[in-house]
Amino acid sequence: MSDTSPRAWFPGLNAVRALGATCVVGTHVGFQTGRSAYGPFSASIARLDCGVALFFVLTGFLLFRPYAVVAVTGQGRTPRVGTYLRHRALRILPAYWLVAAVCLLLLPPLGNNSVASDVLHHLTLTQIYDLGIQHTGLTQAWSLCVEVAFYLVLPLLARVVLVRGGNRLAWFLLAVVALAGAAWNPYLNATGALDVRIAGQWLPGFLDWFVAGMALALAQVRLTSDLTPAPWLLRLQELARTPATCWVSAVAVFAIATSPIAGPTTIRAVLDVPTTSSVLLKNLLYLLIAVLVVLPLALGRQDEGRARALLATRPVQLLGEVSYGIFLWHLAVLEAVVRLTRTPLFTGSWLVVFALTWGLTVPVAWLSYRYLERPLMSWRPRPVSVPRPRASTDQTSASPVRQSA
Repeated sequence: MSDTSPRAWFPGLNAVRALGATCVVGTHVGFQTGRSAYGPFSASIARLDCGVALFFVLTGFLLFRPYAVVAVTGQGRTPRVGTYLRHRALRILPAYWLVAAVCLLLLPPLGNNSVASDVLHHLTLTQIYDLGIQHTGLTQAWSLCVEVAFYLVLPLLARVVLVRGGNRLAWFLLAVVALAGAAWNPYLNATGALDVRIAGQWLPGFLDWFVAGMALALAQVRLTSDLTPAPWLLRLQELARTPATCWVSAVAVFAIATSPIAGPTTIRAVLDVPTTSSVLLKNLLYLLIAVLVVLPLALGRQDEGRARALLATRPVQLLGEVSYGIFLWHLAVLEAVVRLTRTPLFTGSWLVVFALTWGLTVPVAWLSYRYLERPLMSWRPRPVSVPRPRASTDQTSASPVRQSA
């Protein structure tokens, strides 16, 4: 499929999904065992929550790209809003509702809300819009709430950004939105205009991560279209064709993020209020990590290099395909693991609990993908068939009748 096709395939991005899901599992196991606060590599384990940035950058890239293709090349047509939203709903809601039902029925709530409020907020993915609405096995779904908010605003955002095609105005508008997103949580932290514990988890605080993916999508389309790309885009493409440089740089940035300049880590954050500068730096460092990881797989050559060949192998692709299930089920599985092994909170071996949780979650995620997610992704509503009138034997009625405009 052509690189300028709205449905072009980027095989390496499935590996990024798998990496993001594994990072999320790792950081939650770190909190459960206490290893994100003390012990060897505690800061590194705590900062594995940068996996969320990987997911958000991927979402921005993949969902915005069809709009960019139409705007830049004129090929195809802009996705219909109804069809787009139906696809998104089928992709995320049934699998999430199944996990939510299991957790709401079998695991205890973490807040003091009524059962009705707990169920309603979690089933509608609105739990981030109030304080203390948490349920065991579902706390990771805050990022899914943010994803859903982005799904809803993307059609309008894409029309605004691409109002005059993928020209300089588009880059300017993307930069404005990204800067607004990067400033959201530092502004809340500095002014107290809204409760940062609530509003800090809303979409505006992560717009820069989504916009980074959108910018990569626009860059990819311009580089692979017949248009003459700007010199800075060509230099970006040269960087993308050296994946080792990008990924070693991502590791270096991750190392910086583990330092105190990015604020306190998971458990200590309860006692240590992060400074405004650390909130901003953590956001930007996670953004840079995600961009450096995704860049070679989005803008680089898709058919060359040992690293890309490895990432395109079936096992890696399979982990990417089931990554959504890993994200959804891992906390419920983690709860089962710590109960069966009788591991109290903030104790236990991170490596053992991680291995058990990840190893047991992958088969559950595969079942979810094989029997629920994949069938629904390929489902299409049947068109309503209108029966044709039978041909009449009456010669007068059989004569054609011209309809008025």
